[in-house]
Amino acid sequence: MQARKKYVLLGLCTCCWLLLYYWGGLQERLLGLLTHRRGEVVRPWPNWLDRDLLPGYADQAELQNAGGPGDSPRQRRQSWAGIYKDSRCRMDTCFDFARCQGQSSFRVYIYPPEKGERVSESYRKILTSVVESRYFTSDPREACLFVLGIDTLDRDQLSTQFVPNMDERIRGYPLWNDGRNHVIFNLYSGTWPNYTEDLGFNVGQAILAKASLNTEHFRPGFDISIPLFSKEHPQKGGERGWLVRNTVPPRRKYLLMFKGKRYLTGIGSDTRNALHHIHNGKDIVSLTTCRHGKDWEKHKDARCDHDNQEYERFDYQELLHNSTFCLVPRGRRLGSFRFLESLQAACIPVLLSNGWELPFSDVIQWNQAVIEGDERLLLQVPSTVRAVGTDRVLALRQRTQMLWEAYFSSVDKIVLTTLEIIKDRVNSHISRNKFMWNALPGGLLVLPEYSTHLAHYPFYYLNLGISPGQEFTAVIHATSPLVSQSQPIMKLLQVVSKSKYCSQIIILWNSEKPPPHRSKWPPMPVPLIITDGRRKTSSRFLPNAAIETEAVLSLDEDTVLLTSEINFAFHVWQSFPERIVGYPPRSHFWDPVKKAWGYTSKWTNEYSIVLTGAAFYHRYYHHLFSHYLPSSLRALVDRTSNCEDILMNFLVSSVTHLPPIKVAQRKQYKEMPILQVRPEIHPKKVFLGHCFMSDKGTKMAPWANPEHFTQRQECVNTFASWFGYMPLVHSQFRLDPVLFKDHVSVLRKRYKDLERV
Repeated sequence: MQARKKYVLLGLCTCCWLLLYYWGGLQERLLGLLTHRRGEVVRPWPNWLDRDLLPGYADQAELQNAGGPGDSPRQRRQSWAGIYKDSRCRMDTCFDFARCQGQSSFRVYIYPPEKGERVSESYRKILTSVVESRYFTSDPREACLFVLGIDTLDRDQLSTQFVPNMDERIRGYPLWNDGRNHVIFNLYSGTWPNYTEDLGFNVGQAILAKASLNTEHFRPGFDISIPLFSKEHPQKGGERGWLVRNTVPPRRKYLLMFKGKRYLTGIGSDTRNALHHIHNGKDIVSLTTCRHGKDWEKHKDARCDHDNQEYERFDYQELLHNSTFCLVPRGRRLGSFRFLESLQAACIPVLLSNGWELPFSDVIQWNQAVIEGDERLLLQVPSTVRAVGTDRVLALRQRTQMLWEAYFSSVDKIVLTTLEIIKDRVNSHISRNKFMWNALPGGLLVLPEYSTHLAHYPFYYLNLGISPGQEFTAVIHATSPLVSQSQPIMKLLQVVSKSKYCSQIIILWNSEKPPPHRSKWPPMPVPLIITDGRRKTSSRFLPNAAIETEAVLSLDEDTVLLTSEINFAFHVWQSFPERIVGYPPRSHFWDPVKKAWGYTSKWTNEYSIVLTGAAFYHRYYHHLFSHYLPSSLRALVDRTSNCEDILMNFLVSSVTHLPPIKVAQRKQYKEMPILQVRPEIHPKKVFLGHCFMSDKGTKMAPWANPEHFTQRQECVNTFASWFGYMPLVHSQFRLDPVLFKDHVSVLRKRYKDLERV
């Protein structure tokens, strides 16, 4: 009985399905016949509201065509497959990982340019960024990745930068191997009037780092979408974002703005032709002009004169500075210069470019910085942005600044981000996660070789709600031979070891003479380790496996401190673990006469540097100092035996965008100017490490040498040149213990020793 019911139910379902199919098909055929007889055309999707309900808005045909050129998706895929035969490439199918094994596993080689080769300014910047990166190699046998020496940025055949015969030329490269392990940079593809994505040559199995990539053609996990940038885009550094901290109110004078070209001939975004419908001249300013190109007047339409007149009423920079949202519609291609301009200006981009694979989409969470609109729903954009709450506006604007400064403000950062993404794919077992890429200070300053755990980086402590460790390691930089038990380093060892937070002491022996036997050193309540500094000034900041704590106390051998001062500075560092916290301050300034940066050691209320002769910082900066900074800067430090403390301050401030922290110290604190030593050891005046020996047997402070100060001035300018900007930040902030210098009983003070003179 149960089986019979099942068969009856199945039969009824089949009948219903046949009726629906027959009746639906019949209706469709009748509708088609009637439409054909009447000579009407069925309107394609989207089915907009009747024109009578939209007085003064776009014509019906104009709105229907807002989606762009009419090639079907199948036609576009077939066209793409004809140009890119390896359209299904993935890292595991089109990349040779065997080339990327070894101790220095990720190296990038650039093919040498041919004699008389023309290279555009933008491509020259890209090549320079690769050469100056820590991954460059001049030996192709060491290379994991290859970059063409031929300019591939502009593949518009009408451009003066177009390079012909690419297929023939790249096949002549003995290591081409159908593009395997090659990366091809491109900004412009196709030519007038269609501007297809045809590069004019077969990229084979090469990785495309391309602007205006279409999602239909993008090979996920293989290609990399990069931003469209102008030839004026800076090589290094770049300008800071325009958002001032704690800007109130977060909304600006104009709600939404756009100012740009409208295309009269050739392919272009039909969305731009409809932008005038949302312009009200008050809080929404949407302006286009026909006045571009040599023969624009021959093709101008009825709106051009009015649009051009309205276009001239508003200044573009003024709109950028005073708008909350910026429209970023597609131009001839999917990408637009407006994208980077909006990010820098903290004007939240509203994207109207359907199908655009956003730059570095593999790692950047763009929903936290932009609003992605639909070209077919242009008229809904004003109401959409009005509905964004104030808190959300501020969060979006802040994220635009983080992304701009981390990845887009210079060609260097764009190129390095591209290389780092590829490197993470190659070394997937030690790669950055999405949080590292999308949180300050950005993925370029997070080296996964150090650790893949967020809790091991000082700038994530606050986000994770964790506290720094409760102990520190003291690293004492020793440059003088040990000849007496009364030398300052002996007293310093006693003072540091008395701190209850001291876990161990490491003496970095940087003297010409070998270190004395362990029996020559005083007994310590904590482990004492003597390591060889190999007479390199920068060795004090090289990663040291012996350092077990997060906090490092860097000390010079002649530093004079109290245990209370050390304890207090450590407590301060625990509140600011991502910064340098210490005692001796210095400052930089801009000299308008010399048009160069200056360095001063005057004691004033303002400072931007804390010398590492007595300072706390996180041990991660040792790793960053050695693996992020170029070897040329470390070689400069070693050659001059100077400036390593300034370089470390540059590095930390570039990570945090904040100044170091100065803590209270005894007024009489000075770096030891003169120290008596045995005259027979150094009979002549010679430069040794950080000090000078005179023929009278006195060890003079480094600033006694007239070249010392000049070298530091030059270092400041050299470091600023490499960073591309001045990362040091001035501050007048100083932290003192509670009741410090107050006229109350010493017994009530936690750091009572700081009162003693």
